[in-house]
Amino acid sequence: MNDTPFTAPLYDALHDLAAQHPLRLHMPGHKGIGLPVPELRGYASIDFTELSATGNLYEADGLIDRAEQLWADFWGAEGCLFLTGGSTQGLHTALNLLARPGDTVLMDRESHRCLHTGMALLDLHPVWLRRDWLAQGGVSAPVSPAAVAAALQAHPQCHTVCVTSPTYYGVCSDIDALAAVCHSYGARLLVDGAHGAHLPVFYRRNPYQDADITVVSAHKTLPAPGQSALLFANGCSMDDLRRSSLLFATSSPSYPMMAALDRLRTWLAAGGEERTFLAAGAALHLREKYPCLREEEGVVLDPMRLTLMVEDGFALAETLEGMGIYPEMADSSHVVLIFSGADAEEQFDRLDEALTALGLAYLTPQPPARRELPEWETVCSPRAAVFGPHREVILSKAEGMVAAQQLAPYPPGVPVVAPGERITKKHLEYLAEIGYNKLNDPVLVQGE
Repeated sequence: MNDTPFTAPLYDALHDLAAQHPLRLHMPGHKGIGLPVPELRGYASIDFTELSATGNLYEADGLIDRAEQLWADFWGAEGCLFLTGGSTQGLHTALNLLARPGDTVLMDRESHRCLHTGMALLDLHPVWLRRDWLAQGGVSAPVSPAAVAAALQAHPQCHTVCVTSPTYYGVCSDIDALAAVCHSYGARLLVDGAHGAHLPVFYRRNPYQDADITVVSAHKTLPAPGQSALLFANGCSMDDLRRSSLLFATSSPSYPMMAALDRLRTWLAAGGEERTFLAAGAALHLREKYPCLREEEGVVLDPMRLTLMVEDGFALAETLEGMGIYPEMADSSHVVLIFSGADAEEQFDRLDEALTALGLAYLTPQPPARRELPEWETVCSPRAAVFGPHREVILSKAEGMVAAQQLAPYPPGVPVVAPGERITKKHLEYLAEIGYNKLNDPVLVQGE
C-alpha cells in the first residue's frame, strides 16, 4: 500500500463499503439505514462492526492497523492504539503495561481521578509528587525534573512515573527533561496528555516524543467526537498494547469514532495545522488584552487555552453562560476557555466583545489567594480503600475518617483526598474555600 499523510485507509474503506449498499445482517441494529435521532443519522452509513472488509481493533489485520501506524508515524512514535473509551481507557491500559500488582508508582499529585481508579483496579501504591506553586498565576507549577530525580532516588522501588501535561489550567511540563531523568534511574514515563493532543502542531519536535507512553484525548482539543483518544507508545509491542487495552475497553468499539480519528490526521496534514496556528494567534491576542494566566520564567503554557484570572470565577462563568458563552470550567479565581482549530474568527470576536462589555479589557491580573492542596496522610492502599468495607457519612462530618472514594471537584477532576487517605479539618476547609458545594452530601469512608 502506498500510504501518504493524506491517506485515511479505515475511513475510505468504510465509505466505499457503505456505497455498495450491502445487505447488513449483522450488528448494529440500525443496519446503516438511519437512527431515530435526526442529528445522528448521517454517521449510520459507516457504522459497521467487525467484518472481513472492516477489520478488528484488537487484531493486527489490515485497515485499522494501517491507520494506527500512520498516526504513529505522524506523531513520531513506534506504535499507536485507537481508543474509543477516552483517555481513561488509555491510561488504565498504560498503567497495566508499565506496572505490576503491588508495585509502587511515582504519581503526579495533579493526576486526574481516572489514574486513582486505575491504581485501585491494579493494586498499585502511589508515592505522590508534589508540584511547586505559581504565586502570580495561583496555579500549580510544572513538574520539576529535580523533584522527580529526588523522589526516584528516595524510592528506588518506583519504576513507573506518571505526570500530567498540560494541566487543566494549561501549564506544560518539560517532558524531554522528565523522560531523561526517569530513564537515568531505570524508570519509564507515562504522560497523561489528555489536554495536549494539539501540542505537537506547535513544535518542530513532538514535545511528548521521549515519553514511553503518552495518552491524548483527540476530542478535547482537536475536532474529534467525544471519547475518541489515542495512545502512543515506545518500547511496547502492538500485541501487548492490544491485550492490555482489552481489559478496559468495550469489545464493540465505535467504527465512526475510529474513522474520525483516521480522518483527523489527514485534516491536520491538509490544512488543520494552519487553522490551529491561526486559532493560537487569536488566543494570544486575547491573553494579552484580558487578565489571564501568562507565561512566567521557565513556565510554558498551552497556546490554545485562555485562563482568565478574576475575583470570582464562578460568577464570571455564570455571567458568560447567560450570554450564551460556555467556558470549560471555573474555580473561585479562574475561568478556563479552550480553543481549537475548529474555532473561526467569528467565535473569537464574539468572546472578545463579551469580555470587553464586561469591563475586563486591559485589567492587570491580580495574584489569587494561595490555595495549594493540603498535605495528605496515607492510611491504606487505594485498592484496600475502594474495595474494602465502607459506609456512608456526610462529608462535613467525616473529619478523621479514611476516604473510600475520591473527593475530586470536577472539573478538573484532581482529588483533594484520594482513596485510602485520612480526611482532615484542613481538607474540609480547603474544599469550602474553593467553592465545593457537596460538603453536605454523603461520601464513602472505611468501616462497617
